[in-house]
Amino acid sequence: MSEPWAGGEYGDRGHCLLAPNPGIMTLDGTNTWVLREPGAERSIVVDPGPLDDAHLDAVAEAAGQVDHVLVTHHHIDHTEAARTFAERMGCGVRALDPDQCWRADPVTDGEVLDVAGLRAEVLTTPGHTADSISLLVERDRALLTGDMVLGRGTTVIVHPDGDLGGYFESIAKMRSLVTDGRVDALWPAHGPVLPDAAGVLDHYVVHRRERLAQVEAALSRLGMAPADLPPDVAEHPTLPRAVVEVVYSDVDESLWGAAEWSVRAQLAYLATR
Repeated sequence: MSEPWAGGEYGDRGHCLLAPNPGIMTLDGTNTWVLREPGAERSIVVDPGPLDDAHLDAVAEAAGQVDHVLVTHHHIDHTEAARTFAERMGCGVRALDPDQCWRADPVTDGEVLDVAGLRAEVLTTPGHTADSISLLVERDRALLTGDMVLGRGTTVIVHPDGDLGGYFESIAKMRSLVTDGRVDALWPAHGPVLPDAAGVLDHYVVHRRERLAQVEAALSRLGMAPADLPPDVAEHPTLPRAVVEVVYSDVDESLWGAAEWSVRAQLAYLATR
């Protein structure tokens, strides 16, 4: 049996602190990442997580001087403490979505964050949400994936914010970094670090293609074909749940709500393919 995930230090620049917010959607909790060049005083804090005093105290102690807080997307398990922590540390909050920023500009695709010698490249990786970003720490050959890739299982595509076409493109973008020798390991926002980036990303594509085929098969059982789907099929009041009951019949019903988000995204993808 594997050891429980508790965070820790990874590479020369990554320190993961696990927030105490475990759950069905958050796994062990939110991973707050402190990124700092060896020997430097200033750092970047990624996804401060929930408003929990003990967790934020631990992050503050590990981070030292914080140049800025960065959030990988807008979900509250990542952003709830962002402004409070930034105020405490005397810095701003950056994100792709301007609404998530505070006293700082939004990040842009390809932007390199240079903090006291630390270089981290921002990559827009929509799919889980429209505003999802990843962060390349090339000197550690590591990619912080936010919720696009999880330490266990696979992520949810949160329709209508999430998009399956964007998801496939983002996974391909991540995979190209592995092919180019720039990434070996994935540092997710939930669950343990993944040392085999190539294997995980390939599995993600295979898994999602298999689910897509299962959705098509479920539609056939329900007397429909992808060619028959209207553009707004994802908003149908009953069809997505009917598909969930077929495709996810072997999954605990407590997860069917999250599965329905992904099925809606898959139906939207099939309707426009």
